[in-house]
Amino acid sequence: MTLKFGAASDRGRVRSRNEDRFIADGDLGIFAVVDGMGGHAGGEFASTTISEALTAFIRESAQDADMTWPELDAQLSLLANRLQVGVRVANRTLGARARENAGVTGGGATVAAVLFGGGRVAVSHVGDCRVYLLEGERLSRITCDHSLVAEQVSQGLITEDTAKTHPLRHVVTRAVTGLTGVVVDTVDLEVRPGSRLILCSDGIHGVLTDKEIAALASAAERPLDEVCQAAIDEVNARGGPDNATVIVIELAGPVAA
Repeated sequence: MTLKFGAASDRGRVRSRNEDRFIADGDLGIFAVVDGMGGHAGGEFASTTISEALTAFIRESAQDADMTWPELDAQLSLLANRLQVGVRVANRTLGARARENAGVTGGGATVAAVLFGGGRVAVSHVGDCRVYLLEGERLSRITCDHSLVAEQVSQGLITEDTAKTHPLRHVVTRAVTGLTGVVVDTVDLEVRPGSRLILCSDGIHGVLTDKEIAALASAAERPLDEVCQAAIDEVNARGGPDNATVIVIELAGPVAA
């Protein structure tokens, strides 16, 4: 399969800086949204460090295995393992760099990442960045938020609508902070040509409903960069309360021989 993708990121209308970072590397088959937490001194440092470390690990592990992403299709266990280990390596790298830079302690990030291997994809996430699968007009949420309000929704204590405006909606229960013991959820999927994966930070899904995300992401006639920018523009039109980042990836067809 070949990949088409677009990405966009914006600081929004309230924040002074953009602490979000993203990875969109079609050659390596790695894509990720990394939402920094802790302000300029911590969040921006954390999201940049994690993005760089995760990309470097995926590149180096592919070189070690002498494989490119389409050749990993028959080795899904290796694919999922590489991605999960990559996030953990990024966590350790953040911890090591933070210890060398006393001014950036206390920062961290939430992460949603996907790694392609032929017609399969591994998904890893920590925190409340999300991954969706769009097949035709059907949108499925692949990740579950690691957040306080998500736990309350799952227990039936509050509704999804209430969660969107809850005063504690930004409190996450997991993040990549450089500390030991980070728990990374990982799943694998089989995806078909024409399907789209959407990765986004809470600056997108905290403003737009799943139905609105599906409508924007399913615009087949628009280039994917424009699709992503349209989502950013819609969020900003509603006040842009947070940094917002989105990636849309489409499996476009068979890989050439």
